Amino acid sequence: MNWNQESLVEELRSTTQKLTDGYDTLRNIGEVEVATTPKEKVWQCDHVSMYHYTRDSKPKCKTPVLVSFAMLNRHDVLDLQPDRSLMKKLLDEGLDIYIMDWGYPTKADRYLTMEDYIDGYMNDAVDFVRKNSGSKKIHKMGICQGGTFSMIYASLYPEKLQSLTTYVAPFDFEPGGNCMLYTWAKYIDVDAMVDSVGTIPGEMIDSAFGMLKPSMNISKYLGVLNSLDDEKKLMNFLRMEKWKGDLPAMPGEMYRKYIKDLFRDNLLIKGKFKLGDRKVDLKNMTVPYLNVYATDDNIIPNDSTLPIMDAIGTKDKKEYPFPGGHIGVFVGSRSQKELAPAVANWVIERC
Repeated sequence: MNWNQESLVEELRSTTQKLTDGYDTLRNIGEVEVATTPKEKVWQCDHVSMYHYTRDSKPKCKTPVLVSFAMLNRHDVLDLQPDRSLMKKLLDEGLDIYIMDWGYPTKADRYLTMEDYIDGYMNDAVDFVRKNSGSKKIHKMGICQGGTFSMIYASLYPEKLQSLTTYVAPFDFEPGGNCMLYTWAKYIDVDAMVDSVGTIPGEMIDSAFGMLKPSMNISKYLGVLNSLDDEKKLMNFLRMEKWKGDLPAMPGEMYRKYIKDLFRDNLLIKGKFKLGDRKVDLKNMTVPYLNVYATDDNIIPNDSTLPIMDAIGTKDKKEYPFPGGHIGVFVGSRSQKELAPAVANWVIERC
C-alpha cells in the first residue's frame, strides 16, 4: 500500500469514527431550545405579538426599549443561547426591553400592507409600551428589515421616540459593488410572484440568500464533522440551524411594496417614499440615532446602510462599525463583549 492509499484509508477510518461518535452524541441530545431568556407576552393583535423581558432588578434606564427584528426570520437569533444573546446582554447592562414578534402570516394575510405593519402594528405596540411604562417616549431598536421599518416609523412619529438604534439595516438600495441580492430584487417579477402565490413562502426568499455565498452552505456541513463528538459545539450548530430553518412567510402586498418602492425604485433615500398618503421625509427623523453596521456584511452592503447618515435630520447621530458579518452582530462573542455594552451605554446616556 503506497502513501496515498494509506492516507485515504486513515481519512476514511477517522471520518467513520467521527460519524459514530456523532451518532452517540446526537442520541443523547433532547430538545434544541432557543430564546430561553425569561419574558412574558404583554400584547397581541392578529398574528403579531409583543413580549416584555423580565428583570431581577430595576433597570438603569427607566425609559423602555422596543426591539423589532426582520420579518423573514424569527427574532430568536437575538437570544440564541445564554452566552450568545444580544437581548440578555442588553438586559444585564441595565435596559428594560420589549420585543415584537411578527408571528407567522398565513394565506389569509396576503393583503396586509406595509402600512398595516408600520402605521398599524408597530405604532400600536409603541403606544402600548408608552402606556404600560408611563413613558411619553421610548427607545426604538430595529434590526435589518426591522431597522428600515423603524427608520420609516421614526420619520413619521419622532415625538414618540427618545432614540433610534438600527443594526445592519438597508436604506439606500442602489449600492455600488457586486451585491447579487440587490440586483436580483430589481429584476424579479414581484407582481407575478404575489399574484400567483399571495403570501410569499419564507423558503422562497431564503433560497436567494443561500445563493449569495453558496460555498458557506458546503463548508458549514464539512466543518460540523469536526464537532460531532463535542456536544457543546454541536448544540451551537443545531441552535443556529433551528433558527435558520424557521422561516415565516411574508404577506404579498407588503412584500410587493417592499420590493418595488425600496429595492427597485429606491424611493426612501430619494425622499419620495410614501406610506399611505404621507411622504416619509427623513429630515423629520430628529431623534438621537445610532447606526450599527457590520464591516464584512455580504447581505446588507455598507454603502446601503451608511448613506442614511446624511439623509436624516437629527444632529445627534453616530456610526458603530462592527468587525464581522451580518449574523455576527447578534451571536458573535465580540457582540457580547463590546457591542452590547456600547449600545446600552449610548442608550442610557439618552434616557
